[in-house]
Amino acid sequence: MTMHKTGRVSVDAMLEDLRTLVEVESPSRDVEALAASAKAVAGVLEGRLGGQAVLVDSEAGPHVHWSGGGEPRVLVLGHHDTVFPLGTLERRPFAVGGGRVTGPGVFDMLGGLVQAVHGIACLGDPSGVEILVTADEEVGSHTSRALIEERAQACGAVLVVEGAADGGALKTGRKGCGSFHVCIAGRASHAGLEPAAGVNALVEAAHQVLDIAALGRPEVGTTVTPTVASAGTLDNVVPAEASIVVDVRVETADEKERIESAFAALAPHLAEAEITVSGAVGRPPMPEAASAGLFALAKELLPSLEGRAVGGSSDGNFTAALGVPTLDGLGAVGGGAHADHEYVLVDTMAERAELVAGLVRAIREQPRPAAR
Repeated sequence: MTMHKTGRVSVDAMLEDLRTLVEVESPSRDVEALAASAKAVAGVLEGRLGGQAVLVDSEAGPHVHWSGGGEPRVLVLGHHDTVFPLGTLERRPFAVGGGRVTGPGVFDMLGGLVQAVHGIACLGDPSGVEILVTADEEVGSHTSRALIEERAQACGAVLVVEGAADGGALKTGRKGCGSFHVCIAGRASHAGLEPAAGVNALVEAAHQVLDIAALGRPEVGTTVTPTVASAGTLDNVVPAEASIVVDVRVETADEKERIESAFAALAPHLAEAEITVSGAVGRPPMPEAASAGLFALAKELLPSLEGRAVGGSSDGNFTAALGVPTLDGLGAVGGGAHADHEYVLVDTMAERAELVAGLVRAIREQPRPAAR
């Protein structure tokens, strides 16, 4: 099987739609901005694919769901929230030049969404295809997870249009990830007159940072990284409170359980200090086994493709954990996710759109696998 090049994918049309989406800024947690963005996404879906896109309200903002009708066979999964605050567009407007598209959100992940829509449009018959574009992926997918899992199980296969790995590689495995918040309660006192009367939450936090960092096991892919800390109020007051935020990445379910148990067991070093821990490894690992079948199909379509396990996570972690075949990194080829130099390579856009179309066609031609 080789990739069927339809010749109907227009890069100019994709760039037009990408400009439309980028110029409606969509920072996570800004419900008003995300409502406008969802309407723009729905407009692109309906304009290119026909039918009706349904806006699914949530506390985080509207998710957008579109169906091509017929028996559900494949879910194309993306998100329209971005990490950039309102006003970024004015400083860094959408632009095309030197073979690159730039602007906030072009790589993560509006470019991939546009490519998928245009690829599916080239099929002529979109039956069996569903597209779900969520509003809170960048902040944990708390309001969209149940919907993602429901549609993934209904469809039986998931194509995630997050940006590609370096060099255009597909993402065949992802670490599970989560964050933990460690809050420390001490007791304030005058730092000069009676420092011993206090319980120094900052000193306790220093002990905890070292204990927490020691939980990492990089040899098995587990990283535990304290990322944010705060403590104290004035320079002459023993701090009564401190907090630590920790990023965690794991490759296996066993490591997920070990890390969560270790955080639950954290104990204070200073007498009378108190520790409260919240958080979890909220996105389970995406094992490479979950992508193996779909990646083999992708390789038949485009033999030069490579697959890569990566440290970042996506909504594909949720679907893979359910046993639903999931292939990630099918979106834009470029780089600079979450950074000012974010970009998409223009000359890869048509091929990636055709790859999504070819995968949808191949999945629909196969017998549906038994439910797991």
